[in-house]
Amino acid sequence: MDVRTGPTGHGEFPFNASVTCDYISKQLAGGSPKFACVSGDDELKVKYSAPANGSIAGQSNAEVFAEVAATRLLWALGFGADAMYPVRVACRKCPSSLGGIARLNDERVFDPATIERKMAGHEFEPDSGWSWNDLDDVDPQRGGASLAQRDALKLLAVFLQHTDTKPQQQRLLCQGPRVPAEGPTTTCDRPFMMISDLGLTFGKANMMNSNGKGMNYVDWASTPVWKEGETRCVGNLSKSFTGTLKDPVISEAGRAFLADLLTKLTDDQIRGLFEVSRVTLRLRDPGKAKSGFSTVEEWTDVFKRKRAEIVNRQCA
Repeated sequence: MDVRTGPTGHGEFPFNASVTCDYISKQLAGGSPKFACVSGDDELKVKYSAPANGSIAGQSNAEVFAEVAATRLLWALGFGADAMYPVRVACRKCPSSLGGIARLNDERVFDPATIERKMAGHEFEPDSGWSWNDLDDVDPQRGGASLAQRDALKLLAVFLQHTDTKPQQQRLLCQGPRVPAEGPTTTCDRPFMMISDLGLTFGKANMMNSNGKGMNYVDWASTPVWKEGETRCVGNLSKSFTGTLKDPVISEAGRAFLADLLTKLTDDQIRGLFEVSRVTLRLRDPGKAKSGFSTVEEWTDVFKRKRAEIVNRQCA
């Protein structure tokens, strides 16, 4: 898996591609900086990071960095994710209230920025989501994922410190044809449960889902994978105010399943995750200028250390 390039095909963008588009006024969900624009007949959802309230450029939106690394990781491991492409966007007629750098011809430049492409499939209904407790209702006897696969996904959420686990951040897709059923409903022979928003990851889960805790090297490096003082394998994940996942108990099958996947990643692939997410633009401890900027090697070393916590543990 080429994690630097990411998912290829229709709608992909090369790393750090320059994209020009025309602003459209459209309400987008969520509280992080974002806007919609069109390039030809292609509507784009752009997330960006810009100075705010005196902050250093690139420190105001963790999602621009974390979501690239997290989606590439889930995609590479086979769990499925939306595609996030790191780009530089020149937006025509974007309002000054969005920030960015003003240029001639009524353009504003947003860099760093990302463009999102949805994973293939369609939702059962608009804004369909699921709680992490719903994973326990999946029935392998009816074709659903095994306990090992479901626990591996929970443990991966712990590994990433995925803090914003409210139902709206997960999506239920149909990847096969819809089949008419009795009444107004339809069924699907290939339903797929996925995490649709991974922006607040690679930091430390927290009560208020603070943006400053995402892509935070200091927090991620100091947060162990496992809950201390437990005889069982309990993932160390604090529950946010709106979240649905807290300190999940992980089976040995789940631990082994994820450990096997993670050990298949080469050092170059791991470095690629952090290169393409542009961590060198992110302070080690966002909001603290004296913490300095993090490096790809620093993030790679922490990733491998946390992977070792999973590989070397026994949950039997």
